[in-house]
Amino acid sequence: MSETDAEFLVVGLGVHGSAAVAALARRGKEVVGLDRFTPGHGRGSSHGRTRMIRRAYPNPVWNDFVSRAFDGWAELEQLTGTTLVHRTGGLYAHAGHEPQLQGPDCRVLDSPEELREAMPGFAVPEGYRAVYDPAAGVIEAERALGAFRAVAAEEGAQLRWGVQVHSWRAADGGVVVDTDDGVLRARRLVLAGGPWMSALVPELAPLLEVWRILTLTAAPGQEAGSPPLLGAFSVDRPEGLVFGIPDADANGVKIGVDAGPVWDPEIPVAAPTEAEVGELRRLLAIYVPELDTEPVETAACLYTMTADKRFVVGPLRGAPEVIVASACSGHGFKFAPALGELLADLATGIDRPDAEFVSTRRRGL
Repeated sequence: MSETDAEFLVVGLGVHGSAAVAALARRGKEVVGLDRFTPGHGRGSSHGRTRMIRRAYPNPVWNDFVSRAFDGWAELEQLTGTTLVHRTGGLYAHAGHEPQLQGPDCRVLDSPEELREAMPGFAVPEGYRAVYDPAAGVIEAERALGAFRAVAAEEGAQLRWGVQVHSWRAADGGVVVDTDDGVLRARRLVLAGGPWMSALVPELAPLLEVWRILTLTAAPGQEAGSPPLLGAFSVDRPEGLVFGIPDADANGVKIGVDAGPVWDPEIPVAAPTEAEVGELRRLLAIYVPELDTEPVETAACLYTMTADKRFVVGPLRGAPEVIVASACSGHGFKFAPALGELLADLATGIDRPDAEFVSTRRRGL
């Protein structure tokens, strides 16, 4: 096998791996990114046209990281001349008296009149309250992936597709990585392998669970599904949080449920069944009653979850040359610019105490 040296090696070119490669390359670092699949594959967690962005979060500890993400998306838009974020506002409904989300400029709405005024197209269940987030909206996910990769390539990074990593080991102050494309050596290794993180880092396995998650997209161009009638939304239910993304830039209205069966990522994720599609259509009709729910697309993806839904990011205690980024728990896409910068900081030896709440150290790793 051949040997190739690189200063930094990033494994996994989903949104967070791609963001890390771009961040390192922009700093003038020699960086190689690897992915076992080809661009546009549907085996992981980063495919699909849209994602939600919001400032509303359960705990104030997230607020600074959220702000870094918003700033990062704006910077990436300027760098690439591409619109990546559509601001639509968001309404997040929950049962009970205490607000479940907070954040800058977010406010709790109680009365049916306030809820209708904030988002006329969203039917909030009777007895529910909601947190309104004026900054919430839609991320152009496919464009975002392309933007990170374009910046990385323009700054001299190598992106290699169809390369599977079999093992890695720390050696001589660096890392040796065995792939089906040869042995690669790097000073630092960033592992952003999504659903395969338990295989790449076995000590993470007790913390992680991979779920099969389904979404349905209704036809674009419907007034009922477009701002200002509809923005980003969610409904907190015991059987799983329902989330909705409005039609922005002709992407259609997307609905999904943040719950699903445990899945082995080595098995291609199964497409939604007829019954599952029917259930998603039923939910969409309940929460956006004026919408034609006939799907133009259905999809399945994989969420890598932790019990507390916080990420696991940082160096490994037993191998500080290795930085892991895992378990974004269904809400990580919006943080891609902030996570890319965090990974680049950690890989280059810059301490980030502000990210302690998602650190490997917090997990005893």
